[in-house]
Amino acid sequence: MRLDEQRESENVEDRRGRRFGPGAGIGCGGLLLVLVISLLTGRDPAQLLQLLQGVQQQQQQETAPAPGGPAAPPADQLGTFASKVLGSTEDVWGKVFRQAGKQYQDPKLVLFSGSTPSACGFSSAATGPFYCPADRRVYIDLSFFNEMSRKLGATGDFAQAYVIAHEVGHHVQNLLGIADRVTASQQRARSQGEANQYSVGLELQADCFAGVWAHHAQKDANLLEPGDVEEGLNAAAAIGDDRLQKMGQGYVQPESFTHGSSAQRVQWLRKGMETGDPNACKTL
Repeated sequence: MRLDEQRESENVEDRRGRRFGPGAGIGCGGLLLVLVISLLTGRDPAQLLQLLQGVQQQQQQETAPAPGGPAAPPADQLGTFASKVLGSTEDVWGKVFRQAGKQYQDPKLVLFSGSTPSACGFSSAATGPFYCPADRRVYIDLSFFNEMSRKLGATGDFAQAYVIAHEVGHHVQNLLGIADRVTASQQRARSQGEANQYSVGLELQADCFAGVWAHHAQKDANLLEPGDVEEGLNAAAAIGDDRLQKMGQGYVQPESFTHGSSAQRVQWLRKGMETGDPNACKTL
């Protein structure tokens, strides 16, 4: 990707190197308190312990550290890359929203290492990149890119940019009210399989929105180099539910898909790239 002239976003919060965890745990005093309450009330101590742990986690989420003013931009190469990709998504979606008579609101990008609190709960690197609609932040441990390359064969800078653009696609869905409508439909679903289909539609649309970004990034700023499109499509195929299930458990369960098959993810990313039109991303 040609990012040398691309501006960095001012909406990056770099938490890397800061230690967060699910609390100090329940010490001996806490365990003793649980046992005393159990004896007095007759309640199962295991249930009380689970309740206390839940309260601890909720307190940590409510007291999650907020940035204390403008944060310095990331100084390392990968952090700068993520910041520039976010800046490009801001430019593209700002223009697309203006053309539709709407106002785009930039999300924050949180870079973390290991684990971090969010308004959607405490998350670790194992959960992968995610978007939290409650605080309008995209969260990513950049070590995910190494895992994506090493374990899935999804290599290249545009493959990495696609991951960020996909999560920003979820932010676009949140701004447009799509995410809320899908959540309501899932709650009315008659089965888990039906609810999963709504999730698949949401994820495929985010893929398509990532393609819309790539289309305009190329058209407006000539960011893509030869081979970038192939890198993105390869990454989309690598994280299809069918491929991941086959790798993880040796067989495929289509009814349990939540993100879509490799073929579907490639199809919708390609459609966004080719059309550049969010209205063409009708997966729901």
